[in-house]
Amino acid sequence: MVFSLPHALITETFNHFRTCGRGACECQVLWTSSWDSPQQLDGVVHPVHRSHGGGFQVDRNWLHVFSVGLLRANRGVQIQVHTHPGEAFHSATDDRYPIIHMAGFMSLVIPDFGLGKPGFERAYLAEMQQDGSWTEVAIEDRIKLE
Repeated sequence: MVFSLPHALITETFNHFRTCGRGACECQVLWTSSWDSPQQLDGVVHPVHRSHGGGFQVDRNWLHVFSVGLLRANRGVQIQVHTHPGEAFHSATDDRYPIIHMAGFMSLVIPDFGLGKPGFERAYLAEMQQDGSWTEVAIEDRIKLE
């Protein structure tokens, strides 16, 4: 699937990274859409989480309430997006703890705590495979900026 991402959502994403991470902590957002049109990303959700320079942990209570809300609204998380302190890659922790455990789920990693220009420069996109492993995929093959 190729996802359409409005420029406003990438700007909002980087604003969260800069405000939450402050150039010193990792941060995560979730790109969401309606199940009626899953390829059209239209929401940025900033989970309640604890973070530090080498990771973050989403609040379990928040995740439960959020998941129920998604179900009731016929919406879903399509791509998780988070920062790393330096180079972007999919770490062993990223591999083990995605927010969604389903083949085809996407995980986008942004370098330098998201302090760079909003966009995909030096970013890393991984896709979950049928066996639960992750494979790097070309961002331009999966995400189109509108």
